[in-house]
Amino acid sequence: MPGQSPFRRHNSTPVQFFVLSAYSHPGSLRWLFFCVLLLLYVLMLFSNILLIVVIVVNRSLHEPMYMFLCSLFLNELYGSVALFPFLLVHILRDSHIVPAPFCFFQIYVLHGYGTVELFTLASMSYDRYVAICHPLHYKSLMSRTKMAALILFPWMYALLMTGITISLSSSLELCNNVIDKVYCDNYPIVKQACYDTSIINIYGIVGTFTTIVFSFVTILYTYARILRVCWCSPGQTWHRAVNTCAPHLASLLNFIVAGFFEIIQGRFDMSHLPKILRIFLSLYFLLCQPLFNPLIYGLVLTKIRLICKALLCKYIEKGLCLRSKRQK
Repeated sequence: MPGQSPFRRHNSTPVQFFVLSAYSHPGSLRWLFFCVLLLLYVLMLFSNILLIVVIVVNRSLHEPMYMFLCSLFLNELYGSVALFPFLLVHILRDSHIVPAPFCFFQIYVLHGYGTVELFTLASMSYDRYVAICHPLHYKSLMSRTKMAALILFPWMYALLMTGITISLSSSLELCNNVIDKVYCDNYPIVKQACYDTSIINIYGIVGTFTTIVFSFVTILYTYARILRVCWCSPGQTWHRAVNTCAPHLASLLNFIVAGFFEIIQGRFDMSHLPKILRIFLSLYFLLCQPLFNPLIYGLVLTKIRLICKALLCKYIEKGLCLRSKRQK
């Protein structure tokens, strides 16, 4: 496995590829890792696609809450496309060299995925606030136009902001091309620039700060209002709020924990930790939501659970009928 950059320091020649140095040689465990990761990927694809189809096909689910979920599941598929196949290929390879264009493409998709995820969770918290605190005016306050705007804004904002980030990072003159991760990430590349990167750092801090603050202010405000209304209402309202907000809070907490791991590992020296733990912490941010969200929403939300159960029973019944016909 290559260990150093093949070009000279302060060379003006653009970087042609990057080396991912976090991969180790698994030896006989290579195929075990591959099969486990492939199983997780298939499970993630199946669960997210299934729930998207269920929401799109059933008119009874064409409500803002479920349309936000549809956008969330679509984002899980979007982020996983740039990660899972990439990891599967590199587990089986001895050389972990990535062409620069694909590396920046991966960064673009994964950073956009994180931004869309956070903004969509904020939009969902606002939707729950309107449903619980203003139930009589829900349809007027959460119109189709507003719902469409809250769904499209995270995607447009993420694609624009991430595009600017990539354009700034890809024009850097680098003194090294080794990334100490199992996938491409923007911050390790910026750190290897041969000259001052204050402008890029300021833009990154401002963009990240704006995204996080705006989303968390929205989430904290809406849930403070929800708690206030529930505290002054009968137990039935409290029970309804718990049933509708619990999946969202679980998803949000999972995303916050994963984001915290990613920020800590990116900004501080974690070399004293075992390599396998550092790899797990860096992947948790990108693996947790695509696997966790379909499970939590599919099991907890009654409408989705019943429709999925009905589809599964119908599929099994159809299969049994076909089998009996063939036997006859």
